[in-house]
Amino acid sequence: MKRLLAGVVLGTAIAAAGLVVARVVEPGWEALELDVFVLVVGALTVFAAVLATRQAFPLGAGSVLAEALEDEPRQPVRPQELERTERLLAIAATTAFDLHVRLRPILRNVAEQRLADRQGLRLDSGDPRVEEALGEELWELVRPDREAPERRFAPGLERAAMRRVIERLESIE
Repeated sequence: MKRLLAGVVLGTAIAAAGLVVARVVEPGWEALELDVFVLVVGALTVFAAVLATRQAFPLGAGSVLAEALEDEPRQPVRPQELERTERLLAIAATTAFDLHVRLRPILRNVAEQRLADRQGLRLDSGDPRVEEALGEELWELVRPDREAPERRFAPGLERAAMRRVIERLESIE
């Protein structure tokens, strides 16, 4: 910082000497010579301010973007809702109660929406076309009069059956 200040003082002294020489050599241009002097001193001051700022906040070796790209690639983040659904499917396979209380409402919502969108049917309407569209296995899970299981810790839905139910749900047209 002291070197920078000394450089500005030296530059100003050289500009002042130039001003004196210009006044002696060309005596009729005082206003223009003074303007040039002020511009030179102003330029030196701005240059010194830029250098002081660079010293106070040095540039990094590379850009932040380049550094981020050089880091090890991160593992893709799985959506929380997907992880929640996977846990829900695992729990529903474990106990009949969790199948009925946790997974069944979701299956009902999806089935109700798909039936309404694709066939104009309501899940709880009692129309025989609803049971036909859903298939026996899916209908058994989402029918409106299905009661909660008596044995709460009885096995839930097997993975193969769950796969068939979900595929059937996805295939509703």
